[in-house]
Parts: sequence; C-alpha cells; structure tokens
Amino acid sequence: MDFRDSPPEAAFRERLRSWLSLHANEFTGSGDDYWARQAHWHQALHREGFFGLSWPREYGGQELPPVYDVIVDEELARAGAPPRPSVGYLVYGIGRHASDELRQRFLPGIIDGSERWCQGFSEPGAGSDLASLTTTATRDGDHYVVHGHKIWTSYSDVADWCLLLARTDPHAKRHRGLSAFIIAMKQPGVQQHPLRMINGVTNEFGQVFFDGATVPADRMVGAPGDGWAVAMTVVGHEREPSTLGYAARYTKLVRNLLQRNGTEADEDVAWAAIQAEMLTHHVRRRLSEQLDGVSHGPEGSLDKLLMTWVEQSVGHAALGVGGTRDPELLNAYLYSRAQSVMGGTSQIQKNIIASRILGLGV
Repeated sequence: MDFRDSPPEAAFRERLRSWLSLHANEFTGSGDDYWARQAHWHQALHREGFFGLSWPREYGGQELPPVYDVIVDEELARAGAPPRPSVGYLVYGIGRHASDELRQRFLPGIIDGSERWCQGFSEPGAGSDLASLTTTATRDGDHYVVHGHKIWTSYSDVADWCLLLARTDPHAKRHRGLSAFIIAMKQPGVQQHPLRMINGVTNEFGQVFFDGATVPADRMVGAPGDGWAVAMTVVGHEREPSTLGYAARYTKLVRNLLQRNGTEADEDVAWAAIQAEMLTHHVRRRLSEQLDGVSHGPEGSLDKLLMTWVEQSVGHAALGVGGTRDPELLNAYLYSRAQSVMGGTSQIQKNIIASRILGLGV
C-alpha cells in the first residue's frame, strides 16, 4: 500500500504547511485559553480551505477524498497546532437522519464554525447505559417542552445549539421511546453549570438543566422514536480515532518523551511508542477501507478501545518522564484517564465487540 502523496496532495500539503508556519502560533494555548480560541481556529481553518474537506460541497465542504483530512491532521500535529475541531459526529448524525430543511439550515454553520454546538446525550444516571435516560420532551402543540439534566456536555457554556436526546414516549420500550432534537441553548429554561476538570480546565465540560425549555416540533431529527438510531450513528463516528489525527498526536508526544529521555527509552516510553505505531497502522487500514467505500458500524468500538489503550499508555509514559514537575506532561496523563470513560466506557465497548462482532451470547 502506497501512502505517498500524489502531486495534488503534495501541493495541498505544502500550502497548508506554509500557512501553518505563519499562523499556527496565533491559536496555540492550553487549558481554558485553548478552549477560548477554538471557535476562531475552526473558522480560520475553514476560511483557508483546510476544514470540511471530505464533506458535501452544498453545505460548505469540498467533497475531496478523506486522505486530505489525513494530511491536515498530520501537518497540524507536526506544527504543534490545535487539532481539527471535532464536529464530524454532528455532520454524520444530522446528514444521515435529518430532513432536507434541517440539513440546509444547520450543516453549513456546523462546517464553517459560525455556529457552535454541543451534544446532550449523557445524564448523571445514564452514561454508558444511555437508553435509561430520563430527560423528557412532551408535545405541546407545535413545540416540545423539555425537562431534564445532562452532564459531561462539551462546550455547553458557549454552544448556540444542542443535539439533544430525550424521551418522547414513556410507555415504549426504552430504546424505542427516544427522539433527537436540535434545541436552542440560549433560551429561558436552559441553565449552564461548568465542571472543573482534574487538569484544571473549567470550561470544556458542563452540566445542563432543562426546565421547561422548548423546541419546535419540526426540529426533531428523524421521526418520533428514531432517537436511538440517531445516537448510534453519532457515537459510531465519535468513537473513531479521527483518521490519523489522534495517532499523529500520540506519536509526536512519544517523540517528545524520547528527546527528553535522551537516546535510551525506558520500558514505559518504548511501550508507548509501540502502541502509537500500532494505532497508526490500524487507522491507515481503516482509511484504506473508507476509500474503498466500506462503512463501519460496531467496529467503531474496536477503534475506541485501541485509542483508549494508546492514549493511556502514552499518558502513563508522560507521567514517568515528567512526574508532577512538567505541567504539559502531567496534563497529558491526567486527560488520558478520561479516555476509558468518554464516548462509552471500555467495558461497554468490550460488550459491543463480544455481542455484535463476535456473536457471543447470541
């Protein structure tokens, strides 16, 4: 398999590399500063033609092969720039399940970064067991009225819109009584409460209370009861390792650890290097399948599990090299601990692999 750039790809890479050499430092940062700059970073990437490359042109994409997204991921990691904003789960979820009107209204703002979004799925009592959620949406004329409590909601404090999962039929089986909505976040009945993370970041996550917030009935994504299908599309893409983006960042951090350790790598750093290389080759195989038109369903759980193992191996090695003396390496370790929970716990991923891929217990 030949992963070398074609002439058009090489020209694109060079143009991106040149732009990053001039502008990447304008958007770098850590902690709360990083999150504050993310919207501007998103808009700058799209404005310069480096974001939404493989998505439909009618919504602001360029309909290029996904290999161009890989080039962007590699060059961002190489330049030490922030990663691509993670909105693909919204593009795929809304693109597959929403009406033409909703796609035309909302996908352009998602892709160009002019509107900010969050995902209202997890609840205090419904994280890995998402189908047990208790947030309700009750029909009242042309609107639904929403009551409930969401948690671990990324960017909830700055979001204009939320892809919300709520129970619309309390009498149906729990997977069948759910519906998905596009709900405005800046309205009466929506309260934000930021959550401080262990690494000190105060505004990446939040919890959201819905107390009588309303959403027009025509902003339901899919039909009533289609919420579980929407959610599975979203989490399936959320669990993918974003082509080569994550692998490139893990590899870069491992190289940083090797430089700090000198020519000899200790056991933890060596194992982290092996894990990062393994993930790189795995994701390249996934990319090759994608280019051949192969779509993945439960296989996303394999990707998520591998990504978790790699990030936590790299994080553990970073802690061993920097201890508590180096804030950057300590932050890498602390953030890696969440990887086995976010996007569905590792235990849930193993259950999905066992039941839906291996056919165990069927």
